[in-house]
Amino acid sequence: MTTAVSSQRPESAPGADPTAASKAPRPTEAGVDLDWLAEKIDYRRFQECVHCGLCTASCPTYVETGNENDGPRGRIYLMRGIVDGRLSASDEVRRHLDLCLDCRACETACPSGVKYGQLIEPFKVALQQSAPPGKRSWLQALILRHLFPYGDRVRLALVPARLMQKVGLLDAAERIGLTKLLPPTLRRLQAMLPKLSGGGSRLPEVLPPIGPKRAKVALFLGCVADAMFPDTNAATARVLRRNGCEVVVPRAQACCGAIHYHSGIEGPAFDLARANLDAFDLDSVDAIIVNAAGCGAMLKDYGHLLPEADRERASKFAAKVKDVSEYLVQLGPIAPEHPVPYRKVTYHDACHLAHAQKVRAQPRQLLEMIPGLELVPLEETEICCGAAGTYNLTEPEMSERLGRRKMDHILATGAEAVVTGNVGCILQIARKAKEFGSGIEVEHPIDLLDRAYEGR
Repeated sequence: MTTAVSSQRPESAPGADPTAASKAPRPTEAGVDLDWLAEKIDYRRFQECVHCGLCTASCPTYVETGNENDGPRGRIYLMRGIVDGRLSASDEVRRHLDLCLDCRACETACPSGVKYGQLIEPFKVALQQSAPPGKRSWLQALILRHLFPYGDRVRLALVPARLMQKVGLLDAAERIGLTKLLPPTLRRLQAMLPKLSGGGSRLPEVLPPIGPKRAKVALFLGCVADAMFPDTNAATARVLRRNGCEVVVPRAQACCGAIHYHSGIEGPAFDLARANLDAFDLDSVDAIIVNAAGCGAMLKDYGHLLPEADRERASKFAAKVKDVSEYLVQLGPIAPEHPVPYRKVTYHDACHLAHAQKVRAQPRQLLEMIPGLELVPLEETEICCGAAGTYNLTEPEMSERLGRRKMDHILATGAEAVVTGNVGCILQIARKAKEFGSGIEVEHPIDLLDRAYEGR
């Protein structure tokens, strides 16, 4: 019988094999590899939860189902039961844990400061690694492991869609119902497809500041975000330059690793992380700027996710990572002079910006600087929209429920546009707006700020 996690086990045992933390977990009698989990989770993390239940009202899945096992407190009971040897990772237990969006809203609500993300994330890796064959379709595995994390592959895959959009074939196929013939995963991807631009030109490796130089920053481009929304990365560079930043764009940068990590493939995720550690010259820049909440949260977590051998360098890297709104407010943003096409907008808090990075006020501060723009409050702004990285592909039913819930609140604001700082949220909310027949636009805050600077 595999032993349960020791209550005194440190996060990384002194003298341990530095590569041990990156080895894949193996299924045991408990259904997961408890020794592997012991390397990943300090048991005291479980003991920090006093089971008060104040987190439940903030949990999207608990709010929808009302099931205690679909809330943070219940999931902590389940995870602790497994490592204590009282439970096995049965199909029922797996279902409750798989349904977690890892939005980390419970961390915001918790009065005890429980680091729930540091419990559920390694647990999900262990569950994925020990999942029975066929639990996830080969198409989902292909997309999540071999397509999405590689921007060049995504761009290549989007070429037919871009051409079909240009000549109107994609809209025609939707109207006559041809897209319903696609496999469910591809059908959901097609429904989320934004209006693709011409692809844009590649950003130069160095962009000089506009006006007096105030800082030097590196820009993290991402993978899916850069392939689908290259204009937002270009806008981010322009806004930074308008605020006196020299912007460098390292050519060797890679995906942040979140897609692999949250799909249960830890090794390739760490390889991508190490590629980023090598790509960015930390001593030459004041900050590493990211405009996608999911990427930012992953990059900021490098310090505790990567194995001990990489930890010092990873922690130094993570300390440099800033969301673009966070950095601009810290720098002291220059006020834009031009209005934008909207008079009234609302703001949705992306989970991994608000909860994982604790960045809430800064995007709102930037939006409030735009002349003539009214920012109206959004009910349940910090409840997940159902995107949650790749959750809308792996858990479509719950994702749909949360998407409809979010859209009802957005439409109730009467806003002309909803603004949010994450590519996944933009895709999810835009898809729901289309399904609702709403003309509301979905924007990144930096796109609006860029227009306010440029006068477009």
